[in-house]
Amino acid sequence: MIPVVCPSPLAVMIVDDEAPARTRLRDLLADLAPELPNELVAEAENGFRALAAIASRRVDVALIDIQMPRMDGIALACRLSELARPPAVIFVTAFEAYAVQAFELNVVDYLLKPVRAKRLLTALQKVRPHPMRMPVPLASLQQTARSHLSCHERGRLLLIPVAEVIYLKADLKYVTARTRDREYLLDESLTHLEQEFGEQFIRLHRSVLVARETIIGFEKSSSDDAETQWQAMLRDIPERLPISRRQWPLVKSCAHHLTP
Repeated sequence: MIPVVCPSPLAVMIVDDEAPARTRLRDLLADLAPELPNELVAEAENGFRALAAIASRRVDVALIDIQMPRMDGIALACRLSELARPPAVIFVTAFEAYAVQAFELNVVDYLLKPVRAKRLLTALQKVRPHPMRMPVPLASLQQTARSHLSCHERGRLLLIPVAEVIYLKADLKYVTARTRDREYLLDESLTHLEQEFGEQFIRLHRSVLVARETIIGFEKSSSDDAETQWQAMLRDIPERLPISRRQWPLVKSCAHHLTP
């Protein structure tokens, strides 16, 4: 007779500076236990206490608020990701504005308060440990491409829909994202953006990616630069972007979608 190996309960930590919020999550976890066995192994009201708690016990997943005193949830998630066996992270917050920054940290999910039991169950099922295996590390969870980019500007976090970006241009340590209305400075590398959004953007030049669907035509370059012979004409803006000789065959192949 082959023995049945039952999965161990999901070890959960709650981190929130508000006691009612912790109580709400505690009650939801208890309600979900028959469907998804779990064990609340620690609670903390800020990031520092959370780090102290996780040092002495196994935690599979941390449910973390973002706006907390002393150490906020974003900083805590960064610290947790540095651990040898980091827990998965699910943010639980009342604010939508942090969503892009959260997914840049490869969190499992992003739940808005008040949290519903079904929504929490869906998030927890993404990190349920497989029988006889270690919990899924934070860094190994696969994320789809973001729907928004983030720009820190004068103390604000601005969210830029990727669908509205016409081109991305590298300049020193920043990348400029150009929409129809304005430019935004991103603290990201062009190489990383190309890897993440390769299906939406195509490289024109070593320092420029352009949204494929915004190319409306090509014209001969009037520049003396031997590297560029053609320029891309773009929808909604008058700028022409140079195309390197190396990239020209690939860019030209996109011409099949152009409308006459």
